[in-house]
Amino acid sequence: MQLQKSIQVLQITEVLYFPYRNKFPSMNFEAEILTAPHDNSELYVIPSMRSLTAEEYAEAFKSFLDHSTEHQCMDEFNKEEMPNIVAGLGNGKSTINVLGVGSGTGEQDLKMIRIMQAAHPGVLIDNEIIEPNPQHVAAYKELVNQAPDLQNVSFLWHQLTSLEYEQQVKEKGAHKKFDFIHMIQMLYRVEDIPNAIKFFHSCLDHHGKLLIIILSDSSGWASLWKKYRHCLPSTDSGHYITSNGITDVLKRLGVEYQVYEFPSGWDITECFIEGDPVGGRMMDFLTGTKNFLATAPPGLRRQLQEALRQPECSSKKDGRIIFSNNLSMIVVES
Repeated sequence: MQLQKSIQVLQITEVLYFPYRNKFPSMNFEAEILTAPHDNSELYVIPSMRSLTAEEYAEAFKSFLDHSTEHQCMDEFNKEEMPNIVAGLGNGKSTINVLGVGSGTGEQDLKMIRIMQAAHPGVLIDNEIIEPNPQHVAAYKELVNQAPDLQNVSFLWHQLTSLEYEQQVKEKGAHKKFDFIHMIQMLYRVEDIPNAIKFFHSCLDHHGKLLIIILSDSSGWASLWKKYRHCLPSTDSGHYITSNGITDVLKRLGVEYQVYEFPSGWDITECFIEGDPVGGRMMDFLTGTKNFLATAPPGLRRQLQEALRQPECSSKKDGRIIFSNNLSMIVVES
């Protein structure tokens, strides 16, 4: 009697638990593997989980922005607080030196520059940008080319990471000082956060200000990262940092700062709709993992979706699930 072939499905993944890891200690977990065992069965392996590339992260981030009030939240901060923050910049100089660290495509930069122009009419603004992503640099330049109201503003792009810029400055021995430096939602991808803050704070001129925008400890992200970290895959290469972690660094540096809290929300309803492409991109952004819903073990997917529904992370509004994306705007004095 002929034995019927059996098909076994094995998912290779780098998550917090992995029952096969001890059996295959030398296996390359980033590769797709198809293995035929010695018995009469066939072994098919699902592609492994992997981190997002820079391009994939940018695409997932766009999906996040399209469904969140993050930029509206920053606009509220710009309207309510930024005019007073930038009023004393430059200390009467004819030029205000500005440095954007991880500026992305530049939308927020230009909004702040226009506030500076209104507060300091006729003053030149020398704006330098640190941004490693070439697509973002190109988009930023296009945005500047289309803006008719930036005649008194000069732009210089450094296509570098913040660490590469720091190393370049130290190698040259030149230490240009800036009146205003901003680091908006970018410290999650910085390897040595305390050192980065210390270095860029040292780049401030007298009466200068450093603006750090980071997720608030009142956000759903903070709860997710602290209470439900076991639900997140190890493929998420970002750092789980929130405002309290930043203020701890500032306290150790002995510098003065002020924190402004602004509410923000992210509609994640599609994350719970099976097969929804928007929900898939959202989950990729949330986990830093490519095709998380297709490659993560079912148990991990369920745990994460359950965590996202918890009241510490999200709330319901008009039948939609709104994840708390509250932001902290931290203004540091020189």
